Amino acid sequence: MSLQKLLCNIHAPSGEEYRLTKFLLDYINIAKHWWKKKPRIYSGDGFQDNIVLVFGRPKTAVFAHIDSVGFMVKYNGELNSIGSPLAKTGYRLVGEDEKGEIDCLMHVDHDYDKSYIYKRKIDLGTSLTFKPQFVETEEYIQSPFLDNRVGVRNALQLAETMKNGILIFSTYEEHKGGSVEFLSKFIYEKFKVRQALISDVTWTSENILHKKGAVISIRDSMIPRKTYVNRIIDIAKKNNIDYQLEVESSGGSDGNSIQLSPYPIDWCFVGVAGEAIHSPKEIVYKKDIQTLFELYKILLDKL
Repeated sequence: MSLQKLLCNIHAPSGEEYRLTKFLLDYINIAKHWWKKKPRIYSGDGFQDNIVLVFGRPKTAVFAHIDSVGFMVKYNGELNSIGSPLAKTGYRLVGEDEKGEIDCLMHVDHDYDKSYIYKRKIDLGTSLTFKPQFVETEEYIQSPFLDNRVGVRNALQLAETMKNGILIFSTYEEHKGGSVEFLSKFIYEKFKVRQALISDVTWTSENILHKKGAVISIRDSMIPRKTYVNRIIDIAKKNNIDYQLEVESSGGSDGNSIQLSPYPIDWCFVGVAGEAIHSPKEIVYKKDIQTLFELYKILLDKL
């Protein structure tokens, strides 16, 4: 889990993904030499902080968003949320402004207004995120930003043996999206790819549990096409992969942006269950991560 820890330690809230983009490009340019097939890499001008890896003759694209939730310093020591992070008095927040590195505390008053407590004034517009603290046991990992660095690691692991497919490391998912629409245009018009999988993390609940395998979402705030979801479920069944089905009425992922794009791309969220998502102590079980990877390998071959 050393790579997972590295990914979780990188400060990259929505709008500031460039640090993780640089890490990923450096990693990819070294690791690709021992991957089974070297991808075509699309990034930089025209792609903002997104990365697209194209292997062979792709039929399916895997989306994994690289941004996290966080906070932005506004006026009078107040904080605005980036995405929907959990906010509690006493949380440790970190960042950096022109005066140097920052390690401060959060305060939330009775009206749920958020502010920081620090020895000096922090520059306006500075982003702050939960202080990284990665914990690994025999069964699980705990850290901020497992949503969605688990999905990113899953994609990087797939890259090692991928023959045909597209891996997309997208931005802005936690804060209203925006990049996936033009990425959908790119993969559809250039490669005629018409199906996608969303490698991400969803909330645990009374029905979605740890140690029960991958989560295949039938719907969240959006509804993917049932015939496509059924194909994924059938493949999981035939290959004896542990999975659980999710049916929710809210929430979303990069799949929402795909559905709102003007391109006929089928999509389905296929991820893992995470506890305390958008908090400093998110928890995901290792067995579920491995099951997710096994399912993705089969799906990329069979879909």
